[in-house]
Amino acid sequence: MSEKKTYTYYPGCSSEATGMHLDASFRAVMPELEREIVDIDDWNCCGASVGLIVGGVLPQTVLNGRNLAKAQEKENRDVITACAACYLNTHGNNEKIKQSAKLRATVNEALEAGGLSYTDDLQVHHAMEVLVNDIGMDKIKARSTNPLKGLKVAGWVGCQTVRPFAATDEGGNYDTFEDPEFLDDITEACGAEATEFTPKTNCCGGSVAVMKPEKTLHLMKTILDAAVESGADVVSTPCPLCQTNLEMYQDAINKKYGTDFNIPVVFPTQLMAVAFGLDAKKGAALHQNTIKAGKLEKMAK
Repeated sequence: MSEKKTYTYYPGCSSEATGMHLDASFRAVMPELEREIVDIDDWNCCGASVGLIVGGVLPQTVLNGRNLAKAQEKENRDVITACAACYLNTHGNNEKIKQSAKLRATVNEALEAGGLSYTDDLQVHHAMEVLVNDIGMDKIKARSTNPLKGLKVAGWVGCQTVRPFAATDEGGNYDTFEDPEFLDDITEACGAEATEFTPKTNCCGGSVAVMKPEKTLHLMKTILDAAVESGADVVSTPCPLCQTNLEMYQDAINKKYGTDFNIPVVFPTQLMAVAFGLDAKKGAALHQNTIKAGKLEKMAK
C-alpha cells in the first residue's frame, strides 16, 4: 500500500448542521483510502452565499484568509473541503491572495488584529478532485468489498462543484464544466449503476430556495423528473445545499404540481461508506437523511 497522505480539513458550517452526514461519511471513508484529514483549529465561516451581501468583498476575503492562516499552522500545504460553497470561497479567495501582493498585505493587516498572518501559498482542493486525481477510481473499486449491486444512482453534480475551477490548472483539471463524469465514475466504482441522467449540472436554486422556495420549485422538479425517468433508486450529489434542498422541498413540489416524489438524496461518500462495508449509522450516517434511502440501508453491513 502507498504511504498515507495528510490533508488539512476545512469542514465548513454545514458540517455542523444540514450537512452533518456529508461530514461524517467523508471522515469515515478517507482513512479507508489511506488519507488522513486534520481539522483547521478554530475555523470560521467562509462567508458562503451571504458574505458579499452582508459585508462586501474584502470582509469575505479576510474571513477566508483567517482560515488559511490557521491552516498553515498545520505545516501542510494541501487544504481540503467537501462543501461546494466552502470550496468556491476558500479556493477562489486563496488564489486571489496568492496572485496579489497588495491584497495579501491588506488581508494580513486585518488579520494582525488577531495575531495572525497568511504567509504561505497553500493549495485548496475539493474532496471530489482528491478522489479523482489523488486517490483514483481503482482504489475506490478495490476497497468496495460490499459492492452496491442493483442500486441505480442518478449522479447530480449541481452547478457549483465544477464551476468555475474544475477545468483549470488551479482546480486540478479533474473534470469538465458541462458534462462531468466523476460522479458516475464513483458510483460505478462502488458497484452501483449510474443511470442516464441529463441535468447533471442543473441548479436547484441554491440559497434562493431557502429564502423564496416558491421561486425555485420548478428547478428542483426538473431534476426529480429526470431522476424518476432514469429509473434511479437514489440521487447522489456532492453538494450539501443541493442535497438539503432536493430532499426538503419534495413535499412542497408534490403539493404544487400534484406529483408524488419521495426520492432519497445521498452523498457519494455515503455510497462509498456502504460499499466499503462500514456501519450504516457510524460510517454512512444514513440515519441523518430526511428521506430514508431504504434500498441502500439494506445493503449496509
